[in-house]
Amino acid sequence: MVSILYTFDRAFMRKTFEAIDRHVDVESAYLALGPGAEGSSETLREIERGPDESIDDAVDRIDPDVVVRNHRLRPGEFDFDGDRRVVHVRHGASVGRGEVDVTLRHLGDVVDVALAPGERWARRYREGFPDDVEVAVVGVPEADELVERDPPRGRRVLYAPTNHNYGGGSYLHTAEHVLDTFADTEYELLFRPHPMDRVEEPGKSVTERCRERIGTLPNVTFDEAETPGESLLAADLLVSDYSGIVTEWLHTDRPLVQLTALDADGREVPEAGYRTDRLDLETVDDLYAHGPPDDVRERRDAFRAELGVPMDGRAGERAAAEVTACTQ
Repeated sequence: MVSILYTFDRAFMRKTFEAIDRHVDVESAYLALGPGAEGSSETLREIERGPDESIDDAVDRIDPDVVVRNHRLRPGEFDFDGDRRVVHVRHGASVGRGEVDVTLRHLGDVVDVALAPGERWARRYREGFPDDVEVAVVGVPEADELVERDPPRGRRVLYAPTNHNYGGGSYLHTAEHVLDTFADTEYELLFRPHPMDRVEEPGKSVTERCRERIGTLPNVTFDEAETPGESLLAADLLVSDYSGIVTEWLHTDRPLVQLTALDADGREVPEAGYRTDRLDLETVDDLYAHGPPDDVRERRDAFRAELGVPMDGRAGERAAAEVTACTQ
């Protein structure tokens, strides 16, 4: 019998559930809602559907106590959204994309329990979800391993902006410039486009051009991993924008550069790190050697306080307790 059924449609979304499931003490499994999630996890047991079996038929066969979703895929289309107890937990905690508004619009009639990364999200959930939706602050489970980990001090930089089509981030305007900045320097660059910018245009063409060039640069690596955990642990400095990876990175106290050359109109990059339209090596050298300037540290600390994300390495434990409570 499966008590907890995780559902997601993209391989990279598994990272949140894997971080939660290690603290779960009841039977659990996941069901892929699309081919992109099939066979994607080495630690979660996968439920396979029959050739003609629908999603809802599979859920009825599995008969879980609770369905956990970290996506907005076709809300209300599946019977389990109304027939089962549904818990929502984010697969990323983006800090400037308007993601909370979209979640509220799509999932208000679907979820029974909403697990918030921090108080910033919880306040909006309590205001926007129906009164009978339970809201709990748990943190960011996939960031637990970053807490109190020493930086590698290996002059390694991770470039990881948000995706273009759904986030309107900086990728199209900055990817090739970032390669120019680090090409043939003493830094090692981990180049990590969002998974969707590897398969969808217009990001796909940028990614293909950059990948071809990276093949000629000995100090640049194209990050093939579907989830960013190992890359975050391996990096001394992050270059991003307002991607959810920023919220994870804030657990490390390591320098953050936020590129403000966004593609989205009317949005601003929140003051979580050192902000600039164009990266330059002198800035990277200074941040690597001395960390952020005092004013940037102050803004970062104020931003972390505003987010209200508990950064104690126990987010997965708290999320697991909330999900498990729904099985009783």
